[in-house]
Amino acid sequence: MSPSEQIADLADIPVEVEVELGRRVMTIAQILDLHPNSVIRMPRSAGDNIDILVGGTVIGYGEIVIIEDAVGVRITDFSLEE
Repeated sequence: MSPSEQIADLADIPVEVEVELGRRVMTIAQILDLHPNSVIRMPRSAGDNIDILVGGTVIGYGEIVIIEDAVGVRITDFSLEE
């Protein structure tokens, strides 16, 4: 029996998947200047590698992609095994 078959009963449980595009330190003045449509530049760009996390644990890796007007993540490596 495969690992997917072993946990089939749990397949419908929602989990939060996180990808971190970047972090930035800002002053309070910079934060107060933010408004709708403000852009916060991040140190990452399309093609950069990022971690994919579930429950704070890295479960895979991906790369940032731009598709039309959206930012996405293309999975490059995915493993639930240790």
